[in-house]
Amino acid sequence: MPSVLIVGGGICGLGAALLLARDGHDVTVLERDAESLPDSPDDAWNRWGRKGVAQFRQPHNFMPGLRLLLEAELPDVQAALARAGAGRFDMANPLPPFPDQSKRPIDDQLWTLTARRPVGEWVFGQTADREPRVTIRRGVQVTELLTGSAAMNGTPHVAGVRTADGEELRADLVVDAAGRQSRSSEWLAAIGARAPYEEQEDCGFVYYTRYFRGGQPPRRGPVLTPIGTISLLTLPGDNGTWSVTIFTSTCDQPLKALRHKDKWTNVVRACPLHAHWIDGEPVTGILPMSGIVDRYRRFVVDGSPVATGFVAVADAWACTNPSAGRGLTVGFLHAKLLRDVLRETGAEPRALVEEFDRRTEMDTARWYRAQIAADRMRFAEMDALREGRQPPGPATDLAKAIGALFMTGSADADLFRSLLEYIGTITPAQEIVRRPEVAERIRAVRDAMKDMPPPRMPGPDRKQLLDLVA
Repeated sequence: MPSVLIVGGGICGLGAALLLARDGHDVTVLERDAESLPDSPDDAWNRWGRKGVAQFRQPHNFMPGLRLLLEAELPDVQAALARAGAGRFDMANPLPPFPDQSKRPIDDQLWTLTARRPVGEWVFGQTADREPRVTIRRGVQVTELLTGSAAMNGTPHVAGVRTADGEELRADLVVDAAGRQSRSSEWLAAIGARAPYEEQEDCGFVYYTRYFRGGQPPRRGPVLTPIGTISLLTLPGDNGTWSVTIFTSTCDQPLKALRHKDKWTNVVRACPLHAHWIDGEPVTGILPMSGIVDRYRRFVVDGSPVATGFVAVADAWACTNPSAGRGLTVGFLHAKLLRDVLRETGAEPRALVEEFDRRTEMDTARWYRAQIAADRMRFAEMDALREGRQPPGPATDLAKAIGALFMTGSADADLFRSLLEYIGTITPAQEIVRRPEVAERIRAVRDAMKDMPPPRMPGPDRKQLLDLVA
């Protein structure tokens, strides 16, 4: 079986290592951060320093799609999450006040066990440390790629990596799982590879998060709730913890006051569906984060790989605004796809890279495209409301379809489940809206709502918001 080097020991890198090792590969994980794995979930939260992960203490969510994948592929990890105190999050309970409250078959898929990022990564690290075919080396920084005999004329073949200490490590496949801080484009350029195709821009959002502990608050509104020029994100965690995040546009200067606890608290208290989420014991101050990049890469350009012996997974391949909470789940789905393609293509370098690219475009990239469409639509709405303009309509067909699903999902029990199927990272939006029964139901609900004002979540209007942060 081909040997594998994985650059990056976050959740997706460790998950890829477990999937590949249990398929018979010898896997070495190289993690830049030197600090050893903590002794317990509490230590993971309280003392673990992960400088290589900017969003380490920002909200993360293990979506139902990830829970289903773990139960099928790594049930021991799912069991370990439960032992570590992961909280149960049921997206279909409670339901909005629909006249029809009866169960649907999909409801059994719409729950998950979720945890704060440090605790979740601790569970994956503990499991990977015990895996016989996995070697984890912490404090090892990769600085460049090594090349070997070309598998294609004129195309570099990656045969390993060189570390900051000058050590050379060789393998049949190098996997970039270094996340948002991936430097693979620089590494590939240094070995003479053509540049990968890349789209990149600042996502335009800034986040203000605070964590709490106590009795789990009841859910009275959506997980992610748009309220004018802000959105609120409320996520359960592990061991009786949860997070509350306000995010807004980086261009919204008055709202930079949200970094202050009193201003942040004023705004959450003014949102009737969310005010009770800050009644617990605070365990952090306000944790700001900005400068998050939307990025998408393809390593097959004009039908030909830029290099063989090398692939990128998860956020090293594509990353978006993290407020949707799908990053870990999509990354893990991408790692599973790599495992499956390796099974099918074996050690044939060109076939592996080309088939992985083809399947990534066919399957995984749909999640990226849908999130970009939704984000651009929301960002345009926030800009317009801030400037006193009428929000523009959706700019693309995909944004229009996603917007229609969100709007009608609030008014129909079956469309609500379809919406949760997308939000929970079970089925891409593009596939859901193409279902004849969904398309027909959306049309019927929109017709019924055409003479009604657009639904609006309760909370401060723009003037009230500015007064709250003044």
